[in-house]
Amino acid sequence: MEIKTQYFGTISCSEKEFIHFPDGLFGFADLKYYVPLAFEDNSDALISLQSVEDASISFILMNPFQLYAEYMPVLSDEDKKLLDVSYNEDNISYYVICVIHESMENSTVNLKCPIAVNTDTREARQVILDNVLYKFRHPVKDFVKKEK
Repeated sequence: MEIKTQYFGTISCSEKEFIHFPDGLFGFADLKYYVPLAFEDNSDALISLQSVEDASISFILMNPFQLYAEYMPVLSDEDKKLLDVSYNEDNISYYVICVIHESMENSTVNLKCPIAVNTDTREARQVILDNVLYKFRHPVKDFVKKEK
């Protein structure tokens, strides 16, 4: 299948590559299918999460653990059930939505509401973490190590 993307032009992909959000993403409940497209080969540090249903919708995702090694998301029992997670969460990958501004100084990541993906089933949902340390808008500059 061919889909149009915001950052990669028209690409070929298979339905097996899709990530399904039964509830959509916050503010985009009608869009259920996305394809993750890495900006760099063999790296999930920065990803375009491209809607399959609307070529104009793409979210920039970052791997939160590469940004903030101490990040420790904890899924609620309801989220575990909806993601089909038993006691072991090894098959869950997390990504955070990044809002890119012209100046990287103003770019932010949402650590409060990461995207959790079951890598076995490719089912996903955006969750809300019950942790006061995580905010909706963390400046990216706070995580970037300064050169000496």
